[in-house]
Amino acid sequence: MNSSFHVAIIMDGNGRWAKKRGKLRIDGHKKGAEAAKKIIEIAPQYGIRTLSLFSFSTENWLRPKSEVSFLMNLLRNYLAENLMTLQKEQINFRVVGDRSNLSKDLVLLIEKAEAIQQKTPKLNLNLVLNYGGQQDIVQACQHLAFKVQKGEISPGDIDTGLFAEHLYTKGISEPDLLIRTSGEQRVSNFLLWQMAYSELYFTKKLWPDFCEADLQKAIIDFQQRDRRYGVRFG
Repeated sequence: MNSSFHVAIIMDGNGRWAKKRGKLRIDGHKKGAEAAKKIIEIAPQYGIRTLSLFSFSTENWLRPKSEVSFLMNLLRNYLAENLMTLQKEQINFRVVGDRSNLSKDLVLLIEKAEAIQQKTPKLNLNLVLNYGGQQDIVQACQHLAFKVQKGEISPGDIDTGLFAEHLYTKGISEPDLLIRTSGEQRVSNFLLWQMAYSELYFTKKLWPDFCEADLQKAIIDFQQRDRRYGVRFG
């Protein structure tokens, strides 16, 4: 496995996990946060250099305000309580997505966590927050169009490399493997450009129940595949 092995995860099934147990949806999110923390801890042991977790999509704002507030507080508390842990465990943290409508205090916490950067991290942890793949592509197009309009570049200068530099994931390797839990078999507007050649792995396990054995199973499945890349243009 190469040293830049990148796993992206759509952490799906918190609500269903709670419903099956007669609990509140926030209980599912609490348990899901515990599962995420465990996967973050063990990821480097499995050769994962970059881990991207889809924590909140642009569509999730449509959920009840109380649930959205709870999810934001989960992140707020995680960052407040784990800043030193990120440094101790040699984790470089980054939030990928639109921060324009996040609260100012949350943005400050994010920036504080992102400032703890190490030259040789054990893990690059990307929390994909307030993100949509289509929106990511649109905002990249808008930035490039603006540069063409200003005469900074010409349309002919735009290729896949330049385009990638204007995505929220600038500087992040493309995912080698996408894992989605809960039995759903779709990518749900997640890293659409970036996953052009990613391998996809779907499991029926609900995210709160996803454990080390499940991660190991996904990686073994990935390692047994014969990856075939198409020809890239541009």
